[in-house]
Amino acid sequence: MKNLIVILVLALFSLTAGAQDKLAHLRTAKRVITIDQPTAPYYSVQILALKNPPSDAAFFEKLDEVKEYPGQDGYIRYCVGSFASYSEANAYIETVKSKGYDEAFVVNTQRFKLQVNSGTNAKEINPNKDYVVQLAAFRYPVYLTFFENVKDVYEYRLNDKIFRYTTAPVKGSQVRELLSEMKGLGYNKAFIVEYDKYAPFRIE
Repeated sequence: MKNLIVILVLALFSLTAGAQDKLAHLRTAKRVITIDQPTAPYYSVQILALKNPPSDAAFFEKLDEVKEYPGQDGYIRYCVGSFASYSEANAYIETVKSKGYDEAFVVNTQRFKLQVNSGTNAKEINPNKDYVVQLAAFRYPVYLTFFENVKDVYEYRLNDKIFRYTTAPVKGSQVRELLSEMKGLGYNKAFIVEYDKYAPFRIE
């Protein structure tokens, strides 16, 4: 019975991860870049907003670089271009529409309310402290080989009986780069956690 439950959990996660992995190679090639915090210049042209990443990566094939903004409202917004003013961004709209993105419009990304992608506020990350990037959490355990594209996956069972899976610990000075790498591999909901919080619950 336990083996059947594990198989069902793996199948469900595989479907979700499979949809995310459609953009994995674009993220790795830096053609789709996940943004945790907007930076200047803030004006951009939004081409799409969805609850989940597009299932067809070819949607972005006419664009050199797309920025992906996960919102607190559950929508992921995809934008192109960075401009210092509304008028500059507005002038770029016709170029975007000529590529087939008819619903394009100007946005100020500074106004986006984004998901907090780390368990620790980015400003509070201690460069000398150990952190991990959480990849997934399940009610039932899964085989570590499931995370075949990640080296040294750690498994924990916390007091809430949920199994959590993370990368190996790294220093705070490296963890944001690691988070970006994991998202590039398709773990789009990955986030940063202080290692001390999970360490006592690690399953060896």
